[in-house]
Amino acid sequence: MPRAAPYDRDTTLEAAMGLFWHKGYHATSLKDLEAALAMKPGSIYAAFQSKENLYLLAMQRYFDRFRGQFRDRIVAAESPLQALADHLRAYAALSPGDANAQACMLIKSFVDTRGTEPAIAERSQAYLAAMRDEIAAAFAAAKARGEIAEDSDCPALARRYQAYVNALRLELHQGTAAAEVAALAESLAREVEALRRAG
Repeated sequence: MPRAAPYDRDTTLEAAMGLFWHKGYHATSLKDLEAALAMKPGSIYAAFQSKENLYLLAMQRYFDRFRGQFRDRIVAAESPLQALADHLRAYAALSPGDANAQACMLIKSFVDTRGTEPAIAERSQAYLAAMRDEIAAAFAAAKARGEIAEDSDCPALARRYQAYVNALRLELHQGTAAAEVAALAESLAREVEALRRAG
């Protein structure tokens, strides 16, 4: 009997992330995983121990990717405040087929599992808080450069900004017309730019 080809962990986790992000934890069946990962149930459990553990690994991959992309954008920018505003505008440029046009996997995970899978719900909540900290650090960088007022409350600004991002992604997820999403993104970006100190 020929042996099955060894699985590639990186490719497998990427496929799992896409599937779980689209369907959610509870709606994803073992057969869904078999098809998406091209693995038999025994191989899936041998590699990842459980569906829950696989989901946690997929969610970590999602968080690491988006945190890294956001952090790189801020670090590379001459103006952290402008980078924050342009990050909002970037959502309006996503094509309908882009995976990033879905609602946030972390929020979907929290809503889906809050009453049933506490480990997943707690992890998603922790990742959301960590992402908010990244945003607060970006506002702190803007403050350090004198772009925003010295008395700016960076954690409060970060919480509002995270709400802006989630609102845009929900509109995209619902299939809102591109022109309407663009108008909303522009409005929110201008609110961020309005924080800039005069002079």
